[in-house]
Amino acid sequence: MPRFHRAAFVLALSTSLVAAGPALAKAKEAKPAPVADLVKAVDIPYQSFTLDNGLRVIVHEDRKAPVVAVSVWYRVGSKHEPAGKTGFAHLFEHLMFNGSENAPGDFFEPLQQVGATDSNGTTSFDRTNYFETVPTGALDRALFLESDRMGHLLGAVTQEKLDNQRGVVQNEKRQGDNNPYGLLRYEIFENLFPKGHPYHHSTIGSMADLNSASLADVKKWFTDNYGPNNAVLVLAGDVDVATARAKVQTWFGDIPRGPEVKAPPASVPTLPAPLAKEVKDLVPTTRIYRMWAIPGLNDAEAVPLQMAAAVLGGLSSSRLDNAMVRKDPVAVSVGAGAQTYEDAGILIVQADVKPGVDPKVVGDKLDAEIAKFLETGPTADELQRAAASYLGGTISGLESVGGFGGKAVTLAEGALYSNDPAYYKVELDRLAKATPEQTMAVARKWMSRPAFSLTYTPGERTEGGENRGGAVTAGKVSAVAPDRYWNPELGDVGPAASFADRSQLPAVADLKALDFPAIERAKLKNGIEVVFARRATVPTVQVAVSFDAGYAADPHDALGTQSLMLSLMDEGTTSRDSITFAEAKERLGAQIDGTATADETVFSLFALKPNLSASLGLLADYIRNPAFDAQELERVRAQQLNRLKAELNNPNAIASRVLMPVLYGADHPYGIPPSGLGTTSAVTAATRDQLAAFHAAWIRPDNARIFVVGDTTLKEVTKQLDAAFGNWKAPAATAKGAKHFETPVPTPKPRILLFDRPKSPQSVIMAGKVLTVKGSDEIEPLRAANDIFGGNFLSRFNMNLRETRGWSYGVRSRISNDSDRLTWVAVAPVQADRTGDSIREFQSDIQAYLGDKGTTQEELERTVNGSVRELPGSFETSGDVLGGIRQIVKFGRPDDYYEKLPATYEAMTTAEIDAAARKALSTGDLVYVVVGDAAVVKPQLDGLGLPVEIATPAN
Repeated sequence: MPRFHRAAFVLALSTSLVAAGPALAKAKEAKPAPVADLVKAVDIPYQSFTLDNGLRVIVHEDRKAPVVAVSVWYRVGSKHEPAGKTGFAHLFEHLMFNGSENAPGDFFEPLQQVGATDSNGTTSFDRTNYFETVPTGALDRALFLESDRMGHLLGAVTQEKLDNQRGVVQNEKRQGDNNPYGLLRYEIFENLFPKGHPYHHSTIGSMADLNSASLADVKKWFTDNYGPNNAVLVLAGDVDVATARAKVQTWFGDIPRGPEVKAPPASVPTLPAPLAKEVKDLVPTTRIYRMWAIPGLNDAEAVPLQMAAAVLGGLSSSRLDNAMVRKDPVAVSVGAGAQTYEDAGILIVQADVKPGVDPKVVGDKLDAEIAKFLETGPTADELQRAAASYLGGTISGLESVGGFGGKAVTLAEGALYSNDPAYYKVELDRLAKATPEQTMAVARKWMSRPAFSLTYTPGERTEGGENRGGAVTAGKVSAVAPDRYWNPELGDVGPAASFADRSQLPAVADLKALDFPAIERAKLKNGIEVVFARRATVPTVQVAVSFDAGYAADPHDALGTQSLMLSLMDEGTTSRDSITFAEAKERLGAQIDGTATADETVFSLFALKPNLSASLGLLADYIRNPAFDAQELERVRAQQLNRLKAELNNPNAIASRVLMPVLYGADHPYGIPPSGLGTTSAVTAATRDQLAAFHAAWIRPDNARIFVVGDTTLKEVTKQLDAAFGNWKAPAATAKGAKHFETPVPTPKPRILLFDRPKSPQSVIMAGKVLTVKGSDEIEPLRAANDIFGGNFLSRFNMNLRETRGWSYGVRSRISNDSDRLTWVAVAPVQADRTGDSIREFQSDIQAYLGDKGTTQEELERTVNGSVRELPGSFETSGDVLGGIRQIVKFGRPDDYYEKLPATYEAMTTAEIDAAARKALSTGDLVYVVVGDAAVVKPQLDGLGLPVEIATPAN
């Protein structure tokens, strides 16, 4: 569950629910619940205890699924780094996954064996966390692993591991820097926070500091910061406090305390005078920023500030959207949001200049709108809509026990930052009580100070990120605890005695099989099929109205038609203009949007159960009665052209735009840029009538299916859907659209297509082919083969280029999930000077796998165990179930497909997996795309024995 202070720009994106205030005219009977009532309903019961060594443990019991989220948070982040050690906290996080004394291999190996989901770690300014969600029967194994790296790590840390992870982190830095706006992270913190401030430098750090990290530094960092008294452990899910206490005492109780860690002092700085800076980057249009440092998350003014930012530029009906994008369209997009950390935060307002408009005009108008907002403040209705938008996301988050934003995260953050696991209630109470007067006063106080004005201008970068991310900070002195087992002078002196048997991994016991919800079906009066599953964990309902359309339905002489149609549908119906429609969603508390994949166009609704009927009425109006306003078309056209320019500056997107039309051929439905944004010429030429005709051909009841999952019944929701959609009839004058998958796929022509992107610190390599199989075929052995070769973290390809070579932050291969013929594509972002070597390694790895080094018994066991055991955790939420049901229907699978899937996995053999791989995969017919600096890359490519051609993506 995301906490209020953790979400930058989240108020514009959160799943919305319901707020007080007037409902739609058609839904007065719904009587939306007041915000204050919804706040009271948000509750995460917990119990806590503390071990003698200081480890604080928080337990939340949730029996809806046989899984437990394990989340360990250490109170150490980049703000604790001394001079010359920037990036060190994050580097150490990577080392923590490389094995401990009693679990010497990669930590993802035993976690995948038990079917862990959401397994990862992250580093921020204020903390480092490690987390995984495991089947209940694997809880001892997860606790063994977490406790072993807390108390038994250093004997497993070697110079080789340090050097490898240093390379991985440096490539993570290059990968981030290589993207448009990739250097923004440096600009924000280096300019808002002065040198010496703990938030001045980037968490990723500088190349020089990373290069200087020594093995002694690593071991001192561990003994200084990773004691149990500097950590919070949260267990959330299928566990009670008595069980948790016994297990945690067994695994963690023997670990000695570490030194007391003191955070460096951190104030909220104010710029002495307005600061302005302009930088160039590969961006689609000029972007203008206004930024301020603001108080941290424990300050009473943090929540009102976030509410103010939401009203100003976070809601879809925000002041800036209405003034600068809708009414006087000088910008193609705007936004505002506040991100708070423990000691301080940032508030950012931004505007993307509409092409052809003078950036100064946009900057002046942005400043004027900010000034106007500070003068007048928000209305009560705006605050209620902002609160409803946030509360929707909060309540939906109650379904998830762990991961990046579940209940375990909320409890851990409260405990770590505020000494109160239930601190989210303090924040929600402030949200419910925020008044227009208070919000205006707080916004004036902080936003009337001097701002940092940053302007991003399109052009070639004049500075990369290689020398960015460092800082000058005060050195930190901390003593090594005498009862720890590393001494800088003596070296390893042996681990403390353990309460538990660490001679082998704990057994996995009493695993429960997946119990997928029963699927029910009905039909509306007009024949639309309804596919339903009941999930009553939270009082919400999710709906997906799916049409057999997708980007493959785009006319090939008018690519981008569907994306443009979907954007225009967001701008109002025949009875509601764009502002009225946006406000209606927020007031009712409904999140409604339209998206597409290659095969489907889907209109989604997330609603609170009491407002379901009214929300369905709004959804039906949205789908059935788009206004297709010609004036709004010009605005959304400019926005799509801007997104298209952004895509043509993004290395991964460029590679995809080049590869897919080459693989499938320009006439095949899938032979298009996969984002669906189309081409500049087609989007520029599209007319209102063209979009309306596309809607009539594809978005119609005889091409629709409705999926529903949530806290209702099939009988009840069918009645409500009939009221909203039952009288909808297909247009008699327009034939239903058809896609032509019979179009032949061209014979592959192996070669390298090189796109020159000067000064790129990394190259993106993409290689692929079209397979003979389709999405509805039974290809589980082939997908298992892909997992083993390149489909997950432990795959051969990733372990080679990331963990062995250190040339990449991560590489993957994937099999698409489309209805017709599938693709197999490998993607490898690698450091520029290793581009050619990386292609050689890829070719060598796949040839070996398809040759005499096929699937091993260990790989089979890991793949089967992981695939089977992760299933219960894969369908924890209503959204997960909704996605699973849609996949069942899309590929014509039986309703019990997921419950029978374990038997399919368990019957697999190494011979079967190898046969599937050798039949489908190969190296001799692959097409490669490389996006990188040609001056650096082309000499490397010329020695690979493949023709090298200059690529030009469809634009």
